[in-house]
Amino acid sequence: MLLLLLSAGLSFIWTPYDPQRANPYDQWLSPSFTHLLGTDNIGRDIFSVLLVGARVTVGVALGSAVVAAIVGIALAALGALTARWVREGVAVLVDVLIAFPTLLIAMMLASAFGGSLLVVVLAVGFSFGVNIGRVSRPELRRVRRADFVLAGRAAGRGPVRNLTTHLLPNVAPVFIVQLSWAMAVAILAEAGLSYLGYGAPSGTPSWGRMLAELQSYIGIHPWSVLWPGLAITLTVLAFNLLGDAIRDVTDPRLTRAPVVTA
Repeated sequence: MLLLLLSAGLSFIWTPYDPQRANPYDQWLSPSFTHLLGTDNIGRDIFSVLLVGARVTVGVALGSAVVAAIVGIALAALGALTARWVREGVAVLVDVLIAFPTLLIAMMLASAFGGSLLVVVLAVGFSFGVNIGRVSRPELRRVRRADFVLAGRAAGRGPVRNLTTHLLPNVAPVFIVQLSWAMAVAILAEAGLSYLGYGAPSGTPSWGRMLAELQSYIGIHPWSVLWPGLAITLTVLAFNLLGDAIRDVTDPRLTRAPVVTA
C-alpha cells in the first residue's frame, strides 16, 4: 500500500520518461538500466506508464470507497432505525439491487453515458454500497438495543446524534473491512472495464488499458503483460489484507483477554 501511494504521488512530479510519448525506434526494448521494465509496442517506457497508472488506481479506489460509504450508511440506517414498513421496503430494495453484478452495472452505465473513470467510481461505489448496507444493517440493529444507546435516547439525544456518536463507531470494523473490499473490487472493475474499452478513456494511462493493448503480444513479449498484471494482483491483495488487519486491531470482539494461570 505504501509503495502504491508513493508511486501515485511521485507520478505527479517525476517520471523517467513521458508516459504519452511514443518512440517507434524504442519498440520492445528489454528491461535495462535505461528502461527498468522495458518498452511496449509503440516505444513507451512501461515503468513510466505504470507510475501514472497508479495515480488512476488510487483515485478510483478512494472515490469508490466514498460513494460506497455514503450509500451503505444511508441504506443501513434506513433499514435498521426507521419504521417497520420502511425497513421492509429497504430490505426488498437491497435484495433486488444486490442481484445485479458490479461489472454489469458499470457496463450499463458506460454504454449509456460513455466510458470514463467517473462511471466506474459511481457504478462500483453504488453496487458495493448496497452490499455494505446489507451487511451493516444487522449490526446496527444489534447495537441499537445496547444500554448506552437506550441511555442516550433517554437523555434526549436524537436519532442522528445517536447514529454518529454510538452506532457508527461500534460498527466501524465491519465498515472498514467492507470498504477495503470495495476498493479492491473497484481496482478490478476499472482494470476489467478498461480492458473491454469502457473504463479509462483513450490516452489515459491505466493498468487495465495496458493489458488490453499488450494482450496480443503475450506470446512474443510476455514480460510486457507481466508488469501491469502483477501490479493489479498485488494492489488488490494489499487492500484485502489491510482491511483484515485493521479489523483485527479495531474490533473489540476479536481481542482476547490474557489467560491468567496459577
